[in-house]
Amino acid sequence: MAKDTNGYNIIGKPMAMTDARAKVTGLGKYADDLSVPGMLIGKILHSPHAHARIRSIDTSQAEALAGVKVTATGEDARNPYGILPIGHDERAFALGKALYIGDNIAAVAATTPEVAERALDLIRVDYEQLPGWFDPEESMKASSNWINEERPQNIEKEYHHVFGDPEKGFGEADFIAEERYYAGEVNQAAMEPHATLAVWEPDNRLTVHSSTQVPFYLHRTIAAVCEMPMSQIRVIKPLIGGGFGGKSEIIPLEVAACVLAKKARKPVKITYTREEVFLAHRGRPITIVYLKVGLSRAGKITAVQARVIQDGGAYCGYGPVTVLYSGALLGAIYDIANVQYDGFRVLTNKPACGAMRGHGTVNVRFAFESILDQLSHQAGLDPLEVRRRNLLKAPCITANSLRVTSYGLPECIEKVFERSGWAEKKGNLPYGKGVGMACSHYVSGAANPIIRSNMPHTTVHIKIDRDAAVTVYTGASEIGQGSDTMQVQIAAEILGVSTDRIKLVAADTELTPIDLGSYSSRVTFMAGNACLNAAKDMRDQIVAAVARKFGCAADDFEVKDGRISHKSDAGKSLSFDEAVTVALEFHGALVARGTYAPPETARGGKFKGAGVGPSPAYSYSAQVAEVTVDPETGQVRVDKIVAAHDCGKALNPLTVEGQIEGSVYMGFGQALQEDMIWKDGRLMNPSLLEYRIPATKENPEIESIIVESIDPEGPFGAKEAGEGSLAATIPAIANAIFDAVGVRINSTPITPDKILDALREKQKLASGNGANAANKPVAAGGRL
Repeated sequence: MAKDTNGYNIIGKPMAMTDARAKVTGLGKYADDLSVPGMLIGKILHSPHAHARIRSIDTSQAEALAGVKVTATGEDARNPYGILPIGHDERAFALGKALYIGDNIAAVAATTPEVAERALDLIRVDYEQLPGWFDPEESMKASSNWINEERPQNIEKEYHHVFGDPEKGFGEADFIAEERYYAGEVNQAAMEPHATLAVWEPDNRLTVHSSTQVPFYLHRTIAAVCEMPMSQIRVIKPLIGGGFGGKSEIIPLEVAACVLAKKARKPVKITYTREEVFLAHRGRPITIVYLKVGLSRAGKITAVQARVIQDGGAYCGYGPVTVLYSGALLGAIYDIANVQYDGFRVLTNKPACGAMRGHGTVNVRFAFESILDQLSHQAGLDPLEVRRRNLLKAPCITANSLRVTSYGLPECIEKVFERSGWAEKKGNLPYGKGVGMACSHYVSGAANPIIRSNMPHTTVHIKIDRDAAVTVYTGASEIGQGSDTMQVQIAAEILGVSTDRIKLVAADTELTPIDLGSYSSRVTFMAGNACLNAAKDMRDQIVAAVARKFGCAADDFEVKDGRISHKSDAGKSLSFDEAVTVALEFHGALVARGTYAPPETARGGKFKGAGVGPSPAYSYSAQVAEVTVDPETGQVRVDKIVAAHDCGKALNPLTVEGQIEGSVYMGFGQALQEDMIWKDGRLMNPSLLEYRIPATKENPEIESIIVESIDPEGPFGAKEAGEGSLAATIPAIANAIFDAVGVRINSTPITPDKILDALREKQKLASGNGANAANKPVAAGGRL
């Protein structure tokens, strides 16, 4: 095996993902592919009303239908649950009130899907309709008929933070901009719909196969709702057809399937339709941002004031975390000393929003990078140069107590500056063509766990027995991001063997140790470090046994290329198999353990809400978008996006590039097309025909650039690569549109109608300012 410049055989080399062959041959199994003898099909009855009191439910006619084995309502699962300890407000089925169109009312398990569907039609529910709240700014003014009586004015959570002296900072500003931004609601639109198979075993145990990103939290929730000990429940994550945060909390069908299986004493499988996927939701919330930013004549940001209102839907979910991320990650990207943040998570009678890719940061970053571009033009400065002048000096601690250890943003900016032709194109392209840039960042896992616990955030075990096979046991959830492959690479690198030698067992609560799940881009940093520690422990055990055999010190040996060899005596060398045999003779089966928990210094400040935002490390991205805008139709074509991403160290460049491209693609969709359209609480586009995600031919050319800042605490220097690039794409496109036609669009998606309206308004204003006004640019860098 050829080594790279850092002396690695495997780390840093492109490698196909370990599950690729199973996926492309069809041998891999997703949750809906699974079937067991005697399996029943579950279906859920959803509320037709956005807000209604449930007077009564009669399931007797459904139960009398041939083929129906069991029904369930809220009375069968009274215990509440939620992903956050402070937000246990959901139940498998509504009790007392339905809170949105699509809320779960009852369920049936029957021998066929057709029988189950007919049974749902036979369930009689008596509703008393209540006033609905659909607009977050109106909802938070409510004086009565609150969605949750324990949340006055329908405010789930609010946070108010001040760092530095914003008033003084604005007083020092030469330019101040104030704008309102609106980001529409978007859904993950993962290819695989949610599916769960709950198998009631003959010994009264429950085995659950589910399309989840968080087997550990699902395990805990099933135990609480079904009132069973965790030792009687096994959760297995099969292949996942995309998560993007939509499967990072407990989805109602997961609990419903278990309730039905326990009651029927039979296996039950529930698979959502695409409409049900949209109604379960957990996507990115409607976000309203009132933003004020000050800039000095020298191009330094002097102060920031942000008021953020998020439409959280009917339940808490990740809500408090989402709104805290929106404020916390105003920091850790630029040097900003003075910040005021007021964040509100508001309940409405719509499906709950959640932790979509780039959790909490994307919409506020759209606003911030847009207003920074606007201020740059007001000051007569190059927007890219303004970002250069506001860089952090890492390592450092930000005003809101975030610790930054590695910081590749300066290199990201220079890379996109060079590769995009920024200097030649900015402000110099023909009318209708333009370039725009923006930056973004994200956490490499949350430094503080969701649950209050001092246990490690992740644990990895490695076992070697008589056959000399290396088996890695990890609770980390592969959801398409390459985490299984990453751990195979790390174990192989440390043990000096090929990746073919490594077998990985993942995300099975009966076999694998605890991992908190795949969310907040935590797996590479946290599970990677745990795997690294376990592999080093195993290596040391093997080397110690070889050293004992030869009567030498362990430090005299090195592990590489499938051998354990004395550094200066070629005669004292064993193959990996021979070395394992020696170690087994001394110790029996070899077992190694590695854990990871973030250091105390990474866990943030002591103020209310300080637990969200701190991370062991942050990734960084800079992007330049090049667009063509047709001023006659308002149509936008994104011609190219150059994206540079600081991932610390690219353990597998192939998957890092794929993650950058996937992030840019999702940002491109949110920028121009994706939008959940609501009318009185009813989703009007609940299918992939009506909810427009970009088609292949609409995609721009994406040039991915990997920047390696080598984080001092990451495994081999690695940090996150899967989310940080998304947020920069949206404002980069918006800023490019301004460069092309001289109008700013402060809401997403940026549609042709919005552009045409803005162009008409621009012309109207120009005409009102005199005959020659139309021949003047509306702002520096604008178009005539």
